[in-house]
Amino acid sequence: MPTTPREPTPAPTFDLEDELRSGGARVIAGVDEVGRGAWAGPVLVCAAVSGHSGRVPEGLTDSKKLTPARRAEIAGLTGPWVADHAFGWSAPSEIDEVGMTEALRRAAHRALEGLTERPDAVVLDGHHDYIGSPWTVRTQVKGDLTCVNVAAAAVLAKVARDTHMAELAEDHPGFGFERAAGYPSPTHRATLAEEGPTPHHRMSWSYLDALPEWRHLRRVRAEVDGQIPLL
Repeated sequence: MPTTPREPTPAPTFDLEDELRSGGARVIAGVDEVGRGAWAGPVLVCAAVSGHSGRVPEGLTDSKKLTPARRAEIAGLTGPWVADHAFGWSAPSEIDEVGMTEALRRAAHRALEGLTERPDAVVLDGHHDYIGSPWTVRTQVKGDLTCVNVAAAAVLAKVARDTHMAELAEDHPGFGFERAAGYPSPTHRATLAEEGPTPHHRMSWSYLDALPEWRHLRRVRAEVDGQIPLL
């Protein structure tokens, strides 16, 4: 039987930004992260402020739904439709030290503080506000699908981190960092079991428990504010 064509995913809009502006916000930043679930590499947060002019690139959506080439193309078109953006990084060593929730908070603060002008409001992808005070945060589930600022932050973050991981792959071939960006692909798992972790792996995570030769390297981290290491 013929299949019914899927409805195209609606493009992100400025509806949420307009709502926040009607409430008095002037500068609005969208925030998204990438790398939370990876076994290696940093977690990266991007804060993006949309411009008041310029055409939003056709096909802008959740960065995971875009091909690498299209993501790079959109990231290169930040032009007038993205007035400002900044990145905040948290290295694997910091993630091991303080846990993922705190690492995300620190990275988000670094990104927001890196903007040229302090935002009056922040739209954060997801349902959990890991940014906190002193920022005024509005969480938005699937924000990268619905909100232009968040979609821009998601694409810019993904391109920047993928580029960084591809650079790490030059010094650590075999882990597939250039393809899977530190996430646990079959290639990554196999090389990790054979060669052990690199300096860019998160050493407090429980994947090391399944590697008999390397489990002794696992860093046991004391709980921070009730957090436990995430897988």
